[in-house]
Amino acid sequence: MAAPKKGRSASAQSKPGRSLAFILIAIVALTGGMFASGHTTPRLGIDLAGGTSITLKAKADQGSAVNKANMDTAVDIMNRRVNGLGVSEAEVQTQGTDNIIVNIPRGTNSKEAQQQVGTTAKLYFRPVLASEPSGVTPSPSPSGSPTGGSSPKPGASPSPGASSSQKASSSSSSSPSTTSPTASATTQGRAVTDALKAGSSPSPSATPTGGSSPQPTPTPSGSADTAKLQAEYAALDCSKADDRAKAGNKAKPSDPTIACGKVGKNYYKYVLGPAAVDGTEVKKAQAVFDTQGASGWQVQMTFTSKGAKKFADITGQLAKNQTPQNEFGIVLDGEVVSSPYVSQAITGGQAEISGSFTQQDAQSLANMLSYGALPLSFQEQSVTTVTAALGGEQLHAGLLAGAIGLALVVIYLVVYYRGLSLVAMASLVVSAILTYVIMSLLGPTIGFALNLPAVCGAIVAIGITADSFIVYFERIRDEIREGRSLRPAVERAWPRARRTVLVSDFVSFLAAAVLFIVTVGKVQGFAFTLGLTTVLDVVVVFLFTKPLMTLLARRKFFANGHKWSGLDPKSLGGKPPLRRTRRPAGPAAGPVDPKEA
Repeated sequence: MAAPKKGRSASAQSKPGRSLAFILIAIVALTGGMFASGHTTPRLGIDLAGGTSITLKAKADQGSAVNKANMDTAVDIMNRRVNGLGVSEAEVQTQGTDNIIVNIPRGTNSKEAQQQVGTTAKLYFRPVLASEPSGVTPSPSPSGSPTGGSSPKPGASPSPGASSSQKASSSSSSSPSTTSPTASATTQGRAVTDALKAGSSPSPSATPTGGSSPQPTPTPSGSADTAKLQAEYAALDCSKADDRAKAGNKAKPSDPTIACGKVGKNYYKYVLGPAAVDGTEVKKAQAVFDTQGASGWQVQMTFTSKGAKKFADITGQLAKNQTPQNEFGIVLDGEVVSSPYVSQAITGGQAEISGSFTQQDAQSLANMLSYGALPLSFQEQSVTTVTAALGGEQLHAGLLAGAIGLALVVIYLVVYYRGLSLVAMASLVVSAILTYVIMSLLGPTIGFALNLPAVCGAIVAIGITADSFIVYFERIRDEIREGRSLRPAVERAWPRARRTVLVSDFVSFLAAAVLFIVTVGKVQGFAFTLGLTTVLDVVVVFLFTKPLMTLLARRKFFANGHKWSGLDPKSLGGKPPLRRTRRPAGPAAGPVDPKEA
């Protein structure tokens, strides 16, 4: 009989401590990362934490295709909407190629979110009455800044024109951008007060405002509204999420309002006049690259006939004002996404916004202008509401089911495998620790949420993991039944068991991968967990179970086949020990008796 191959198996047999040390170091490192990140528990899904889950299906009926770019734009806008409602833990993510899942934990504002999440956005062009940085100490602006005492204005997310001013001009005009005068920081407070008073009139004042020009005298009721708006503007801190969510909340298009915008990492607050142009009056918007001038990427807009007249009127009035009141804010769902200035009336129904746009910034702003935020329309497929109490009951039931299943597996292992059950239970503990730690880390990393189907996947994985141990143990017992001692039996059984374990786990992983790809919603949680635990099963069997079995084979309790070890040759019906003979080397070696193995 041919001698067993040496090399890799012999090395693994002689140095099993390396594998055990490696997996121990990996567990310590992952656990340390979990505590360092502050996420020490897995992130719970809607069905366990309670809340509302809305499934939306995209439809290409607005002249645009259902593709990744449009879906990503819709996800970004929906995320801003639901979190603007005060739902700080809301999630919006794509599922498949044409579905969007909106998860709103704990039912906060779920009814309002359901009404707004898939509807057409509210987009308005409002004149800017005042603006300044918010949440930071304002620094003097360079002479070319378009705003009084503030930095350049925000654009689309991320804000276009974050490094320089944006200008709106007629697309048929090639007049160069002109710099605007800068108001000093000391006069800004008075200019804001005058702008608020001017904002109570039906339209923005055409008179340049610097704090000294006469303003319309408001009526008593208008004075009260102006004082209220001024107080709200003074108290507004756009660097705070709660203030941004409440800024201009439920403001009517015909009334002045306050709003927030963002440039890079800095926020700005605005006082905006009544809406002059509705976003529905933008017929088309597109991002183009100016190959003949130095403008770079710009956004070209085409208005409807009604919108063209309104836009010409408002830009004609704004062009007569000083900064920042020669700007108009493009307001999407209460947020200023861009605030270009104008130097002349824009007629003809076409205009362009130029500045320091990147291609992505220009395309994002063009999408918002062209589609009224959402590039696609969406049909509500399903709405699932789970109370927090019900979610807690489901989690308790799932954990109880897992504990019962684990207890039954342990009882079976102890009764049938006796001492070997210690190896199996230790391997299950290692697998459970790795699964828990990785799930906790995947929550903040990729947004993984542990839902009820995912818990079911983890319970199913207990059986898959135990099956791998059983395959290996039975191979070892088969070798002992053939008359071999434990140490060679452990090594001879491993290659056969390894192939079986790999094939079995590959089939399970393939099924999980197919299920994850072809399904949407919560079923993907089951598939993801099943796939993850299957991969961890391979890691644990190779780096923990096999090396640990190699070490235990050197202990007398297992090596001598104690009756409680689970490897007693008599209990297994083993044959007498095989005789070992050495073949003499060289040509003098005679034929070997075929009965000798």
